[in-house]
Formats: sequence, C-alpha cells, structure tokens
Amino acid sequence: MRELLWLVPALPLTGFLALAAGAGRLPRPAVGVVGVGSVGLSLLTALAIAADFAGPAAEGAVFRQPLWQWLAVGDVAVRFGLALDALSLTMILVVTGVGFLVHLYSLGFLAGQEGLNRFFAYMNLFVAAMLILVLADGLLLLYVGWEGVGLCSFLLIGFRYRDPATVRAARKAFVVTRVGDAGLVIGLILLVVSLGTLDIAALTEAAGTRWAAGDALPVAAAALLLAGAVGKSAQLPLQVWLPDAMAGPTPVSALIHAATMVTAGVYLIARMHGLFALAPPVQTAVAVIGAVTLLLAATGALAQTDIKRILAYSTISQIGYMVMALGVGAYGAAIFHLTTHAWFKALLFLAAGVVIRRLGDEHDVRGMGGLYRHLPGAFVAFLVGAASLAALPLITAGGWSKELILTQVWAAGGGGPFLWLAGTLGAFLTALYIFRAVFLVFFGPERTVPGGATPATMLAPLAVLAVLAVVGGAFPVPAFLAGSLPVPATGRAAGWLFGAIAFGLPLLGIYVAYEIYLRRRTAAAGRREAPVPARLFGLWQRGWGFDALYTAVAVRPVGWFVRVNRGDAADALATGATAAGTAGHRWLSRTQTGRLRWYAGALAGGTALVLAVAVLA
Repeated sequence: MRELLWLVPALPLTGFLALAAGAGRLPRPAVGVVGVGSVGLSLLTALAIAADFAGPAAEGAVFRQPLWQWLAVGDVAVRFGLALDALSLTMILVVTGVGFLVHLYSLGFLAGQEGLNRFFAYMNLFVAAMLILVLADGLLLLYVGWEGVGLCSFLLIGFRYRDPATVRAARKAFVVTRVGDAGLVIGLILLVVSLGTLDIAALTEAAGTRWAAGDALPVAAAALLLAGAVGKSAQLPLQVWLPDAMAGPTPVSALIHAATMVTAGVYLIARMHGLFALAPPVQTAVAVIGAVTLLLAATGALAQTDIKRILAYSTISQIGYMVMALGVGAYGAAIFHLTTHAWFKALLFLAAGVVIRRLGDEHDVRGMGGLYRHLPGAFVAFLVGAASLAALPLITAGGWSKELILTQVWAAGGGGPFLWLAGTLGAFLTALYIFRAVFLVFFGPERTVPGGATPATMLAPLAVLAVLAVVGGAFPVPAFLAGSLPVPATGRAAGWLFGAIAFGLPLLGIYVAYEIYLRRRTAAAGRREAPVPARLFGLWQRGWGFDALYTAVAVRPVGWFVRVNRGDAADALATGATAAGTAGHRWLSRTQTGRLRWYAGALAGGTALVLAVAVLA
C-alpha cells in the first residue's frame, strides 16, 4: 500500500482540477461529490497506508517515493519525492481526517449560497498543498506546499470578495505571512549554498557533520526557518493576521486556521529538529516565543466579544504551547497536542458555525444566551470541545496532551520552571476564557431565538470530532513518534504538588468563569465584564496593540513613501515606455488604409530597399 502514497495528495489535487475545469457547468450535487469525495478517498488511502506502515517492524522506518528530478546544476541535483515516517503519517491522518469532516460540514453550511464550486475548488487545492508540505522529501517541495497553503488561505479568507472587510483581512494575512516567508526563502538559500542540498535527510546529516553546535551558520539558518514558522503559525510578533482571518467562512476557520495551515510552522521545526539542535540560542528563542505568545493570546481571548475571534486567539495560544514544547525538545508532546488540538478546535469552530448560522450570522456573544435549550447538539459539541481545550484532567484528549507538555517542560533544564509557570497560568486563563464563552452563549437569559434547522451533514462531523476530543488522548502518539523524533532526556521529576497544580488550575478557571459570567451575570449587567482595570481590558481587546504599532511603524511610513515617490525615475521610465509603444502603434496603424494598390506599392518599395542594401553592403 505504501506505493500508493502519491495518491494521498494527488486525489484532492485532481478534485481541484475537475472543479476548476467544470466551473459554472457542474450541478451542485456533482460539486459536492467531487469536493467531498476526493478528500474522502484521500483519507481512505491514508488509512490503508497507515495500516500497512504502523507496527513494531516499522518503528523508525522511512519509506521514500521518488517522483522526478527537476534540475541538476554542477554538484547540486534537485529531486522531488515523498517521504513517509511516523511524523508525516500522523500529519496526513490529521489533514485528511479533519479535512474530510470539514468538507462534509461545508455541504450543509453553504447550502443555497453562491460560489459552492469555487469554495470546494479552493478547499481541495488547500488540502493537496498541505499534504505536499508534510510529505515532501526535500525543502524545495516543502516550500511549494508552504506557498500553496498561503495562497489558498488568501483565497478562502477573501471568499466573499464583495465585502471590503473580507478583502482587507485576506490581504493582511497574505502580507504578514510573506514577512516570515521571506526569511524562510533566505534560509533555504543559505542551506543549499552551504551544504549543497535541500534533501531533508542529506541536509540534516551534512549539517551534523560539518557544523558544530552554536556555530554562526546553523544559528543563522535556524533563525531564518524560525521566521517562516512564526509567520505561518501566527506566533509573536507575526500573530496579528489570524484574528482578522475569521472574516472567512467558518469551515475555513475550522480547517485552515485551527487544524492544519497554522500548524505548518510547528511541523517545520519538528521536521528540522536536527538543524535546530545545532542552534541552542534559537532553540531557547523558540521556547520563549511560545511561552510569551500563549499568555498574551490567552488574555486577548478573554476580552473578545466575537465568538470566532475568541477561538482565533485561542488557536494562537494553543500553538504557543506546541512551540514552547519544541523549544525544550519535547517534540512528541508538541505533535501530540497538535493532533488533539486539531480535533477539539475544529469541533469548537464547527459548533460555533451552527450557532452563527441559526442566529442569522450573529457573532457577538453578548447577543446570545440560553441556547442550550434550542441547540442541544451544538451545545454538547461546544461543551466537549471547551472541556478538552480547558484540559480537564483524565477525561479529555486535550488534558492528556497539555499535561504531557507541562510535565516535559518542567523536566527540562535551564528555564524549565519559568516556562512551566507560563504554561500553568495559561491553562488557568484558557479555562476562564473558553467557559466564559460557554456561559455567555448557552446559559443565562435568552436574547435571540434561533431559526431554521441544522442539516445532518453539519451534525455528523460534530459527533465524530466530539468522540475524538474525548478518547483521542488514549492514542499513543508520543510513543509512535519516538522513531522519528528525539525523546527528551529525563530531568527533574514532578511531585504530587506539581500534579495538583496542573490539574487544579483548569478547574479553578472554570469556577471563576462561572462566578463572573453566570452566577453574578445579572448583578453585573451594564458593568464592564472583566475583573481587571478598564485600560488593561481594552489593551487585551486590541491584541496588546500590535496592529496599532505596525500601522505606525510600517504601514503609514510605506504609504507616505509611495505617495511622495509616485513620480520617481522608475515610474517615468515605465510611463515613457508605455507612451512610446502607444505612439508607435498609432503611427503604424495609419499604414492600414485598406487600399490594395497602396499595399502593393509598399511591398515593392520595401523589396527594392532590401535588395539595394544587400547589393551595396
């Protein structure tokens, strides 16, 4: 079955090509069959490959499937191929599994809306690009998938292109992530110039042979790759694009901005762990960036009123946990949390989509309340997702994965205790902000009565994801990944007090949310709904002011420079060339008189002139 690996990305890519070719001609049922079916077949292929690949005999094994050689220049040969190991197998199961459920959900969510063909074409292309990214045997093909998911993110955020706010959000996501991508490109150039290859296995081996830990070249290369990861995974300081990306349709938020694309940076660091091990300062920076991001984003989520923006800030925060784990070498724990996060965060987004749809596109949690009576399916799904996000111990998948991260962060040397403190405080804030949303949306007085009905194609994915958000912690993901990723060295052991704090803080966060946003909600009506000073709360609402900072130091200066430099020499040269071409066209067009004798005379005169030149020369 491993020989069918190429089919995993090829099937959704074929779906995209079929939808693109049949645009405007395929009936809506056929669009759904192609869009959902191609990803479903990709999932079945991935499951068959997993059944063939998994097992004790395959521990640490890598299956490589060459595709073609792109070019060969001197000693450098660039080949495209796929590689399957425990890490890439885990990623393709997440991408195809969540991707299929979101595609199925989209059939009901977009029922009766225009642009269904275009939507599924974009979604199929995204899934194909993400699968190429995680299966690539070399960094160049990985970069093709990397830019592919970036392009699809732009197209899907701006899917409703008639809305100016949506277009601005798509443009912002594209521009901000390009900043990180520029660093990634420079890093790839540095690696191929220094080591002569972009093949991941050969590059890792060459780096370990030629470079010593802490040398300037591996530090520079790892820092540049980190820039790309920070941009794509919405970590500080390039996190500002993700909250605005919620302007896209809810299925887009569930797939791209919760479960797959934003985890590409986490995957890149894990895949290139050999290079990062040679750059201890960058490894430390990874851990610090993750810890700071998870705290700032958690406070941002606590102050939002748009239900999707709450989940967007939550995504930034949870990826911060993964990045922090990568920084201390807990690679298996990071990918474990990536997996469980894909389930419970997709579940939360899709449940929120049911609420938004039934309330007539209402996003403000302050306009909701008492919905558990009217939307029991969405309520149960959102509650299960919230419990897993809050890391309720023992009974949720998120509880197991986050507890493993905190345990291994504590065991790490150096600043492990400080990182652990950030993670445990983040766990308290996570439970506080997500159950704030639960109590505001589903409990308290009714403010809006939902209308319509929820299609079965929307409810079925919620049921599957809810089960995974509970039992997914039983999957031995870290043990399965041990053959592909380093296992962290055993450090300080955690005592009973450590366990009590790690388990108790989420419960404390839920209790505080209950007291503030449910039990005392009526008494606090009309007052600011946060136990912090108003200015600080406002700063949290604005995402700690990063947008204002970037507007002041980058957007306005660039805009000013463009305006004052509108008539520079380069523009004059381009304008002059255009004017010369236009004038030449007008002069030559005068020769087109439609008179046959004029054409014959011109032809004879031209022939005589050519002969004269030939004779005289």
